Amino acid sequence: MIDKRRSWCNEFERDYKPAKQLPMWRECFSAIEAALLHIAPVYYGLGSPQGDRSGVILLPGFLGSDVLLAEMYAWLHRLNYRPYFSGIGVNADCPNLILRRSLNKTIDKAVRETGGKVHMIGHSLGGIIAMAAAVQRPEAVQSVITLGSPIRGASAHPNVHRMAEFIRGTIQRKHGKDVLPACYTGHCGCDFVDCLVGEFPDEVGLTSIYTRTDAIVDWKYCLTGDPSVDVEAPGTHLGLVLNPSVYTIVAKRLAEAHAKN
Repeated sequence: MIDKRRSWCNEFERDYKPAKQLPMWRECFSAIEAALLHIAPVYYGLGSPQGDRSGVILLPGFLGSDVLLAEMYAWLHRLNYRPYFSGIGVNADCPNLILRRSLNKTIDKAVRETGGKVHMIGHSLGGIIAMAAAVQRPEAVQSVITLGSPIRGASAHPNVHRMAEFIRGTIQRKHGKDVLPACYTGHCGCDFVDCLVGEFPDEVGLTSIYTRTDAIVDWKYCLTGDPSVDVEAPGTHLGLVLNPSVYTIVAKRLAEAHAKN
């Protein structure tokens, strides 16, 4: 068994890796997951452990926005949590600036309004940003749940890498000297990347939810190697934020995290 505190950081790859992926058209099946969610008991909170009004911050994936997490936001509210959108807008900017300029403000607000530590749920790249935030601010974060996040290295479909290169150029033009030359790569020397090669805090709970039928990222890079952390769900990468099986896992893990508090 690999220690959850070390597995994701020690195995982090600083170079992008090409992934042998399923065809991206399979992600269209996420529409089926969305339909199934609305008829699943868990969506209405039936049979799910109830929350304790603690704050839960939701972070979208690469090129995603808070709007895509509206279903999970409403569901968490029904479970008696206090959900918060990340406030980062579209996730297509320097992660280090996202942390400093937007996400930290949301964390501060959630801590202030709830009077306790917050949970963070991040989809894909959002999960990696959530983990970096937990490393920087373990006194404010109770647990992190990642959904299809390649936490052991940026191994994704070639089309995703091409989009990332385009965004990298946009970031350089937009921010200029406010970002490092290697921004949006694993070679960057910013605080965000430094967090990814450091130790994950003992006191912060961690769950990595993945699917073997992920057509966006290589699911093997979502594993920490610790079976108490890694949890498999069926479905697509995009559908992880709409998947009733994922909602069941999330409800259980949140309840376990606040029970330890």
